[in-house]
Amino acid sequence: MESEHTGPRRNGWTFLTNHARVLIAIARDPGIRLRDIAVDCGLTERTVQAIVTDLQADGYLSRTRDGRRNRYVVAPGARFRHPAEAGHEIAGLLAYLAGPLTAPGQAAPSAEVANDTAGHSEPRTTV
Repeated sequence: MESEHTGPRRNGWTFLTNHARVLIAIARDPGIRLRDIAVDCGLTERTVQAIVTDLQADGYLSRTRDGRRNRYVVAPGARFRHPAEAGHEIAGLLAYLAGPLTAPGQAAPSAEVANDTAGHSEPRTTV
């Protein structure tokens, strides 16, 4: 028997939002083009542009021009928006899904340090 709360099984849901996917793509490649993000995330370029605008407006990333391209920097201490996770920085999730975040001009941490989850704390650095 189905109710409005259980309904038919939905197979289209995912754990990450489109905003998270776009931010992860940028964390992986700070010089990525919006059209490449759109292809990777299965979104339109216009949707990606709106998401990047949201992320910039809320302080999750900044954008600078690098010749004819844009280059993005993820905010080092940005925190999750939902009250249930508000005390946690996004850097941990990004490090897990995109690799360790490093400051401009700084060498990336070794794989052993980047993959160490026992300490439960992530360095505060930028992409």
